[in-house]
Amino acid sequence: MNTHKITIVGCGPGALDYLTPVARAAIEHAKVLVGAQRLLDLFPTQDAERIVVKADIETVLGQIAARAGQKRVVALVTGDPGLCSLATPIVKRFGRAACQIIPGVSSVQVAFARLGLDWLDARIVTAHDKKPDTSAAALVREKKLAVLAGNDTTQPWIASLATALAASHQVFVCENLTLPDERIRQIKPSQLQTMKLASRTIVLLLHKEVLQ
Repeated sequence: MNTHKITIVGCGPGALDYLTPVARAAIEHAKVLVGAQRLLDLFPTQDAERIVVKADIETVLGQIAARAGQKRVVALVTGDPGLCSLATPIVKRFGRAACQIIPGVSSVQVAFARLGLDWLDARIVTAHDKKPDTSAAALVREKKLAVLAGNDTTQPWIASLATALAASHQVFVCENLTLPDERIRQIKPSQLQTMKLASRTIVLLLHKEVLQ
């Protein structure tokens, strides 16, 4: 009899200090942990079967299907499950009724918090996996843009966006938020063309009015 929902846990932006008590409790009760290797490595003492998420998501979904219901399956995602995560294909495959989602702190939240800004009206664009299907013309009216970066192949797109908005927006590169090597820099758009970004990077493009 199937009794256990698939639990999807937001692990926060990086540091374990940002893992919520509810998330920690769910992980402690897991019999199967699913996630990227770096997330699994955060819990070395947890006695659970481990499924490493790589590029082949369909294989991972099949592995979850073989265990779901009979075992407590917990999927680990970076940040918040609602923001560009493994939660989307899991819920699509198994349905909302079969899943429990535990929210987490996202790197976008942390980036805006570090600058002392709210993000209620922010536009979030993901360029972490592939070039976004949008243009600078479509984004020019946005006063707060958060771009999920950290991919060399999409960095030219981010640089071109920053250049197009240079007259009205300022650029902040937020890397490795909450980790010991966290770094936040205000840069010129031209610097994005050549600078090396960490894999955990949020680029904020903020209208000058927002910063007054």
